[in-house]
Amino acid sequence: MATLMNNRSALQTCNTIADLRSLARRRIPKVMFDYIDGGAEDEITLQRNCSSFSRYELLPHTLVDVSRIELGTRIQGLEIALPLIFSPTGANRLFHHQGELAVSAVAAAAGTVYALSSMSTHSIETIGAHTAGDHWFQIYVWKDRGVVKEFIARCKASGYKGLCLTVDVPTLGQRERDLRNGMTIPPRFTLASLVDMALHPQWWWHTLCDPRITLANVVNKAGVGLNDATALGQYANSQLDPSVTWDDMAWMIQEWGGPFMIKGIMTAADAKRAVACGVSGVIISNHGGRQLDHAPAPIEVLQEIVADVGDSTEIILDGGIRRGSDVVKALALGADACMIGRAYLYGLAAGGEAGVERAVTILRTEITRTMQLLGCADIKHLNGNFVRRRN
Repeated sequence: MATLMNNRSALQTCNTIADLRSLARRRIPKVMFDYIDGGAEDEITLQRNCSSFSRYELLPHTLVDVSRIELGTRIQGLEIALPLIFSPTGANRLFHHQGELAVSAVAAAAGTVYALSSMSTHSIETIGAHTAGDHWFQIYVWKDRGVVKEFIARCKASGYKGLCLTVDVPTLGQRERDLRNGMTIPPRFTLASLVDMALHPQWWWHTLCDPRITLANVVNKAGVGLNDATALGQYANSQLDPSVTWDDMAWMIQEWGGPFMIKGIMTAADAKRAVACGVSGVIISNHGGRQLDHAPAPIEVLQEIVADVGDSTEIILDGGIRRGSDVVKALALGADACMIGRAYLYGLAAGGEAGVERAVTILRTEITRTMQLLGCADIKHLNGNFVRRRN
């Protein structure tokens, strides 16, 4: 009980996502924190994702009634209470024993969508039954197309409302923090990493006493057992298919037959091609800076993509959201909604479900305050009149 009270007290002192990040750094071993926090190679793109928002200025409109702010919107046929969607992130139980159960519960309580990762530590069925909230599933085109068909059938049976096809992983990016820490498959932890883990007894306690961490959606594939997490990871990585083309996506769209988004688009040309293939939404994303280093930040390509396909599909911006003002800028530049990943993972690592709740509260409060100061009472009214790029 004392631990729970101390946890909530520490969370209440977190006033920003940066504060949650600092608390998460203290709460979990460095190897796990770096897995959340790190990016590819020199992490240039990772840094750009956040810093590029500062290139845009907000233009306040005065003498507007902002006593009531409307944050609700509609995305992929679903009514959501705020313009934030929970992006798919893998292996959440590495960061807190509650894992995806905590994240999906908070998303449902916040009235928004949770997108479950293919690499989750709780299964499609478990998360689908855990809350009455709306779920999407993030999927890859795996070499074994039978697995893809199986995933789609399982999502239909579990009531998922949409699929997100991630297309920016023909191979894994080189995440050098993970290499240095030994966070590889199979793991090769250094002495320093093992000592650091030993200095986080609460994390160790749950790791040892709770059910073993596994990639729940690929259990029993290719003869891999439930508890062999390393073998499961090797199997999943071996299924990444560098030969995937637009024809594969078109097949998946037909197989699914519902809302279908493509995640990992960074050019207007690819966005046009995706719309022509029949996607219902484009998610502008560079995988959180974890794949191709030196790629542009999503916010920097947003306007070009909106200009070309914004009238024919919904556009979601994923990458670098750390402030409510970031969300407001993206919506003003033409996005229909934003995705958050690291922002809620910092909360999860800092304090489980309560930490994720704190992350959402921080962002909701910041969006509301920014809208009031900007002089715009409804996010659906945000447009280019409220933002400009700095010279």
